[in-house]
Amino acid sequence: VQLVESGGGLVQAGGSLRLSCAASGSTFSINAMGWYRQAPGKQRELVALITSSGVTTNYADSVKGRFTISRDTAKNTVYLQMNSLKPEDTAVYYCNADSLVGWYWGQGTQVTVSS
Repeated sequence: VQLVESGGGLVQAGGSLRLSCAASGSTFSINAMGWYRQAPGKQRELVALITSSGVTTNYADSVKGRFTISRDTAKNTVYLQMNSLKPEDTAVYYCNADSLVGWYWGQGTQVTVSS
């Protein structure tokens, strides 16, 4: 499974960004996909998760009500819509695929929120 992220950038507090993660390869083996983030000096943390059916989603408490994860099965792409961004959302965001043959990570995309 290969994952390619896009959509990061610099935004002012209160603004919005949408991240995309395109999966290729053995996508049939994917059980769930998610977004994680890692800020400088901190551990990588789960931001949002969506199952392969798209029925079940899960969010970190810190982003509930502001971020929305969704997927386009036909395009094998997962999105993270981020609204009302805060400076504490600044981090490198990584796409993750939980598949039958292991976990896979994208290269990461930087999100910077200025105050």
